[in-house]
Amino acid sequence: MTKSIEVSGKTEDEAIASALQQLGVTRDEVSVEIIERAKSGFLGLGASPALVRVSYEVRDGQRDKVEDFLGGLLERMGVDAEMEITEREDGGINVNLSGKGMGAVIGRRGETLDAIQHLVNYSVNRGSEKRLHVSVDAENYRSKREESLVRLAEKMAAKAVKYRRSMALEPMNSYERHVIHTALQNYEGVSTASTGSEPNRRVVVTYEKTETGGKPSSREWA
Repeated sequence: MTKSIEVSGKTEDEAIASALQQLGVTRDEVSVEIIERAKSGFLGLGASPALVRVSYEVRDGQRDKVEDFLGGLLERMGVDAEMEITEREDGGINVNLSGKGMGAVIGRRGETLDAIQHLVNYSVNRGSEKRLHVSVDAENYRSKREESLVRLAEKMAAKAVKYRRSMALEPMNSYERHVIHTALQNYEGVSTASTGSEPNRRVVVTYEKTETGGKPSSREWA
């Protein structure tokens, strides 16, 4: 967030120096706009001071923590990534990483990315009374993965109805299982349930014939 102050002085340099002293920053940390230049007048008559506007960035504490911790973590991983941080309407933060070596950041089925997100959330919220949820993505992997999961869910549901039997999907984490359950909650003729224990917990899509033609509901969404 950018803030600014307006300060006057006998000269432009004096006004800028006064502003820097008030803010406790260096010249390199601000941008300066000359609003009015100093006028000496004639024989001291009509003289007027300089007026400058000094703008500076105010960094949010938790957002600052996210950037610093994640930047340090990526550096230790040997990954040089661009970091785009945006705020969500619910008060959370989205971080999207881009650049070379994103495969190492994402990992197998997003497992490394999930671990990074967990570490960032733990670091940012440790000792804080107000919890901030940080979602970390890389090259928009999560949205692409979600799209592929929805397609997979619909494909398996179609098979369950066609062959009239249950179809078990590959083991998934809780978020991916939730995507499958949500995608099929209104799919006619099937119900979904999670079975097994972590890390091999998976979704089973079950064909269910209904006499009334109504939609069977999902039994377990965990």
